[in-house]
Amino acid sequence: MEYTTLGSTGMEVSRICLGCMSFGTSDWREWVLDEPESKEIIERAIDLGINFFDTANVYSLGESERVLGNVLSEYDRDEQVVATKVYGEMDEDNPNAQGLSRKAIEQELDNSLDRLGMETIDLYQTHRWDYDTPIEETLSALDDAVRRNQVRYVGTSSMWAHQFADALATSERAGLERFQTMQNHYNLLYREEEREMVPLCEREGIGVIPWSPLARGYLARPHEEFDATTRGETDDYAREHPYFESGGREINERVEELAADYGVTMAQIALAWLLEQETVDAPIVGTTSVEHLEDAVEALEIDLSESDQAYLEEPYEPVRIAGHE
Repeated sequence: MEYTTLGSTGMEVSRICLGCMSFGTSDWREWVLDEPESKEIIERAIDLGINFFDTANVYSLGESERVLGNVLSEYDRDEQVVATKVYGEMDEDNPNAQGLSRKAIEQELDNSLDRLGMETIDLYQTHRWDYDTPIEETLSALDDAVRRNQVRYVGTSSMWAHQFADALATSERAGLERFQTMQNHYNLLYREEEREMVPLCEREGIGVIPWSPLARGYLARPHEEFDATTRGETDDYAREHPYFESGGREINERVEELAADYGVTMAQIALAWLLEQETVDAPIVGTTSVEHLEDAVEALEIDLSESDQAYLEEPYEPVRIAGHE
């Protein structure tokens, strides 16, 4: 396993982050694993040297956090870097069980800590931008959480670059804890982040930890095979993203071609490309099998030539924004 400093925090994380959206309960999504299968993958990740785990309160409506906490309780907490997120609706009957108001953050943080069985979360992230709450209120609540030692670092996720710049400027102006990481939508088929967000993160020393590095599985198999998977059949979100538009299919074909040339899987080629991007600290890889997890870790050993990287990138065309509003 390789490790890197997360942004400018000084905290060391594995270059593969295990995404835990696929752990929890199949009652939430058909392709989500229940606890026994989830435990097997998390334990194998630890065996492989992964120390970075990302979940969210909304994943399986809290079950993902609970399952992750149960497994990690059997290991040395000091060796783990645990990240979770807040924003999504947790109770349709409670309007304050969502968003980024002080009330929502404090309530949901307590709930996340309880489910994880932890006193402190290493990285607490806002899951999306809250248009109904002033950023000053959100940052103040997060700053207080750090001062209470409930949170070590704060991060955020997909938004417009001007919003992120405003949040960073507000932190500096008010003397509040600043966002240290950006969990954004970024992969070979969605590179709109390279226009503004990635340069901003590079300038500000922000750790970049992309979600959906395999385009919800589309970069892991040939185009015509995607619909044959359980996720391909049931994941409506995949169809909402522009992976199949513009140059998407040609990129998929080139990933398949290079995978054959290198003697590796398509997923490994897609991950190797992302790991070559200088601003990327650790892609967040979600999986439902030990085999695919092991493939992801092995991608660290692939050294894509500059010409092969350019070959993968060449068909890309601008696409509509996806992942935030």
